[in-house]
Amino acid sequence: VQLQAFGGGLVQAGGSLRLSCAASGLTFSSYAMGWFRQAPGKEREFVAAINWSGSRTEYADSVKGRFTISRDNNKNTVTLQMNSLKPEDTAVYHCAAKLYSGTYLYTGNYDYWGQGTQVTVSS
Repeated sequence: VQLQAFGGGLVQAGGSLRLSCAASGLTFSSYAMGWFRQAPGKEREFVAAINWSGSRTEYADSVKGRFTISRDNNKNTVTLQMNSLKPEDTAVYHCAAKLYSGTYLYTGNYDYWGQGTQVTVSS
């Protein structure tokens, strides 16, 4: 199984970035997908998740109204559109796949992880 995240970069505060995660080696449409982020010296934290069909999404309070998660089961991709970026959004963003039930917020519920892509927001 491979999850490859891309689309990170350097952006000014207030700007936008679009992250994508390409999945292979798994039955993508069976998995819920999540995005997490980890800033230097901090624990990995939940950002957003989407269920297998795309009918349900969940967001961290810190990104609600600014970030949007979506998926394309035909292309085996999940996307995180990030708008109105803030310096505190700076982190390495990881995508993850979850097969079984359980809260989206807990990292331990995810079965597979991507390597991450760096997002840096300058003030």
